[in-house]
Amino acid sequence: MPRLPTLPALLLCVMAVTPSPSHAQSEEARWKATAARVTIFRDSAGVAHVYGRTDADAVFGMVYAQAEDDFRRIERNYLVALGRLAEVDGEAEMLRDLRQRLFIDEPSLQRHFAASPPWLKALMCGWADGLNYYLKTHPTVQPRLLTRFEPWMALAFTEGSIGGDIESIGLRGLGELYRPTSGTAAPGPEDDDDPPGMPLEPAGSNGFAIAPKNTVNGHALLMINPHTSFYFRPEIHVASGEGLDAYGAVTWGQFFIYQGFNEKLGWMHTSGGGDVVDEYRERIVPCGDRRCYVVGGTPRPLASKTVTLRVKVGDRVEARTVTTWFTHRGPIVRRAEQGGDTAWVSVRLMQNPVAALTQSYTRTKARTWAQFVQAMRLRTNSSNNTVYADAQGTIALFYGNFVPKRDPALDYRGLLDGTDPRVDWQGLHDIDELIRVKNPAGGWIQNTNNWPFSAAGPDSPKQSQYPAYMWSDPENPRGWHAVKVLQGKRDFTLDRLIAAAYDPELTAFEPLLPALVAAYEQLEPSDTLRAPLAEPIGLLKSWDRRFAVASVPTSLAIFWGQELMERAAPRARAANRDVYEFMAAGTSPRERVEALARAVRKLERDFGSWRTPWGEINRFQRLTGDLVQPYDDAKPSIPVPFASATWGSLASFGMRTRANVKRIYGDYGNSFVAAVEFGPKVRAKSVLAGGVSGDPASPYFANQAEAYAAGRFKEVLFYRADVERGAVRRYRPGETH
Repeated sequence: MPRLPTLPALLLCVMAVTPSPSHAQSEEARWKATAARVTIFRDSAGVAHVYGRTDADAVFGMVYAQAEDDFRRIERNYLVALGRLAEVDGEAEMLRDLRQRLFIDEPSLQRHFAASPPWLKALMCGWADGLNYYLKTHPTVQPRLLTRFEPWMALAFTEGSIGGDIESIGLRGLGELYRPTSGTAAPGPEDDDDPPGMPLEPAGSNGFAIAPKNTVNGHALLMINPHTSFYFRPEIHVASGEGLDAYGAVTWGQFFIYQGFNEKLGWMHTSGGGDVVDEYRERIVPCGDRRCYVVGGTPRPLASKTVTLRVKVGDRVEARTVTTWFTHRGPIVRRAEQGGDTAWVSVRLMQNPVAALTQSYTRTKARTWAQFVQAMRLRTNSSNNTVYADAQGTIALFYGNFVPKRDPALDYRGLLDGTDPRVDWQGLHDIDELIRVKNPAGGWIQNTNNWPFSAAGPDSPKQSQYPAYMWSDPENPRGWHAVKVLQGKRDFTLDRLIAAAYDPELTAFEPLLPALVAAYEQLEPSDTLRAPLAEPIGLLKSWDRRFAVASVPTSLAIFWGQELMERAAPRARAANRDVYEFMAAGTSPRERVEALARAVRKLERDFGSWRTPWGEINRFQRLTGDLVQPYDDAKPSIPVPFASATWGSLASFGMRTRANVKRIYGDYGNSFVAAVEFGPKVRAKSVLAGGVSGDPASPYFANQAEAYAAGRFKEVLFYRADVERGAVRRYRPGETH
């Protein structure tokens, strides 16, 4: 087990939660004493390297440094996690708060904190102290709501992934079932469904691990390539005198490195894994003066809980009281049709905040495979796979971590019959029962949010050996692409691994373009589309399917693909078919050709010519520190060669924000990216979208933008001697510039 905090940190925690007559003065004295045990270095990229005497000291400094870079994002994350967003953003966020409060409330978090082990309490106290000391020493910073952080708040946000399990619950159905009331009319349900047509930029990430035998230097390599909304995580380095020494991406406001490495091993999470959230159609019946639901023919009374939401309305805050309902499985979240009977839907998902925070933190201190596996045995990472590599040469893929045991004879992909007791979970699978790849003979592992059955080429797990609920994602174009760039290669270095991760092929077009060309060639000579599309088709036929800033075929192919997918995707979903297969074989030849005609017209309308190079369209732009970025075609931006993950680009760059612009401004995809080599000394290179700061006046707001767009990585400073040599500033929390 990694070494955990010792007595001084525990005393700090006791002082933090035990009031005294002069509490405010003693609290400030404690903050200053902790700050004196913390040193922060800023390197030339603005990355904070935080050193503390104890783990709790390091956590104090780590979150203080994050607050320096972007306090607004920290506060926003905890307003969401605590279900308090409507207090500042009004009724539009009320249902989001209600959804959160079905699972998290302050009294339960406080009870969990009280029951936490002393070492974890110490970290949570260091976390709260660091944020409170930042606010004390930065009086011009005005929080929207959270003027004070309490240690128990850290348990509201313990896992760190983008869009946790709770967010799988739709707000529309929640609003139709529960209508929060007050003296004013409650709003209608929020429409949170994905829009029809073109799917949103794919969520997820890439993780690659290379065994020593496939590398020039004989050292294991790890590619850390999260695909998130930009600025969701900065990069940071945190170390203590108690064995903590980790570098990587941290989700704003958390005190553990979410995706990263230490001197001996590294971990990369990719969204996916097994089926971890189940929904149940519950038959609701009256039983006396109560409501009941039926399991195995026997009525059971529903539990209820009153939730009070605070909602900003104009210049005041109103209370909205909601009675919510629960089965033994979890909360009721919407209605469902079931003949003439009343049916509600309940949901079950992972809820174990103390163990989740423990796992998230202790894996950063693991130094061996055995210690890392010990952390994984807590089984609270419900939303991710983990790609792993270490200095002993071990590489691995953990496909999922929290996976409930179920009856394998049942189909868990849809809405389950809650009256059938067989659908209930039967505990959790041990991690040794889950899908895993360790040290495959081929010497490489990949996961791109795809299924695990291509993770290591011929050495991949066999689908027939696992129940269907242990995997939830299909293969995807990035998975095809990853196999291409990893299989059979024996000469990897850090730079060659980076080159593989930025390989420019757009693999989705491999089956799609031949279908388009064939459709075009079926046109009659007199067809009105034949002559206008002859030159575009000629360019696409000769294109090597590789993106480039100067490439016109890249623009044509992507605009054509968008036009075709927008109309084909709803039909593919309705038919339960893979969208790419449907685009190639489920659409008519005429549809494919007409989609190209529309793409040509759109390029001409928006850019003056269909011969517009890709780099004129695909741009990086960061204008403000707003949480939702504005975009402006008239303002400076940077050309970016890599494209949306939709088309198989490993280096992902896509746009989710709906803005009134013609260009594509990336806001989702490659964010923090790092390549790590585990030799006698760890070595790494990294790059970050934009920069670590959310302040446009900061030199670190967009200082990495050019390098990011070019895929040009910087050397990571990991060892303290290197950090001190490369530092442009050294200070303690609370010191002025």
